[in-house]
Amino acid sequence: MCPPDYYGIEYEINPWMSRSRNSDSTLAKDQWHALRELLDQLGADIRLMPAEAGLPDLVFTANAGLVFHNRVYLSRFRHEARQGETPLDERWFRDEGFETVTMSGEWAFEGAGDALFCGQTLFAGYLIRSDAAGMQWLAAQIGCRVIPLQLVDEHYYHLDTCFCPLSPEEAIYYPPAFDGYAQTALREHIPNLIAVTEAEAARFACNAVVIGRHIVLNTGCPELERELNQRGYHVHHTELGEFIKAGGSAKCLTLRLDGEEAAIWS
Repeated sequence: MCPPDYYGIEYEINPWMSRSRNSDSTLAKDQWHALRELLDQLGADIRLMPAEAGLPDLVFTANAGLVFHNRVYLSRFRHEARQGETPLDERWFRDEGFETVTMSGEWAFEGAGDALFCGQTLFAGYLIRSDAAGMQWLAAQIGCRVIPLQLVDEHYYHLDTCFCPLSPEEAIYYPPAFDGYAQTALREHIPNLIAVTEAEAARFACNAVVIGRHIVLNTGCPELERELNQRGYHVHHTELGEFIKAGGSAKCLTLRLDGEEAAIWS
């Protein structure tokens, strides 16, 4: 995680962002610390990355890269406003003992925002922020199957805003964020899919952090909470509205360094 010391709406690169509706700095810090404390209570070992002036979205560490064992495939951000994050991310990962890999070619790739394992399969969001060819290259490097998923709604510009694997056979998703082929692919490859409503998708219901049977998400998702509780999960909600102003929530504010709960790394 990275504290929101310099977080704010300084540019507009997705439909949630508006410089006329900036974030409340004090409230954002309170919300971030509440999320951190909740994750800590659930047993997470939290490693902090220092914030950097001029990089307000550095707080969204999910976009730094894709972690696979002790290797990190670094992001190559599509928008210039975020490209300054990558050298800092690379230095931090190396200091933490990870090997870093830069994607070849000129493809855009935005890390665990668009690349999520469910079982041994890498599900890869593309078109809005990441390129499909880059995801194919990534899967070839890792040696895993990849299922490209075309995103069709600019509000759900990263895969982790509309899809959240819970276990190797179960995931949350918002169907209208995907094209028809992607919806079919998800149904064919994941036996248990939990669809969220339009209203709760807009509260970033899919942008959840999974720690074992515990799921942490933004407030305002009562239907999903009921469904998850009925399936034996323990749901915890915490208000993250100041980060939705930039198009992010719980998952965006974290990056798992040891593999997602739904991943089976071979």
